[in-house]
Amino acid sequence: MTPQQRAQRCADTMWATDQASQALGMRIAQVAPGAATLTMQVRKHMLNGHGMCHGGMIFTLADSAFAFACNSYNRLTVAQSNQITYLAPGKPDEVLTATATEVARQGRSGTYDVTVIGQDGRQIALFRGLSREIAGTHFEEDTE
Repeated sequence: MTPQQRAQRCADTMWATDQASQALGMRIAQVAPGAATLTMQVRKHMLNGHGMCHGGMIFTLADSAFAFACNSYNRLTVAQSNQITYLAPGKPDEVLTATATEVARQGRSGTYDVTVIGQDGRQIALFRGLSREIAGTHFEEDTE
């Protein structure tokens, strides 16, 4: 199995039971070892009292991209700590894109940066996620 095939199979396995991301209308645009890109259209029920995308929705999109990136090695991996900086509002009906990239991975710990952009290319948010591997895998692999 190639690293790309492993990353895709991990994403497929996780996506099958990821009710939160699915319920928010997210889509996986791309996955690779240590990386993932997800999209989400800002729908009416995602708007806050200012008529812009609720920060929690933007955080959830970034967190989901982070999750697919750090789980791409067939090791069960969870968030240890996350931080987000909001730069611009998400607009009603626009498609937001969250791109997660691995910054460092050593032992059981990883660091990932996620950039959320609007469909016009403006930066919406910057997210940093710290991950921690736990016992287990997403699927059984042949060791031959």
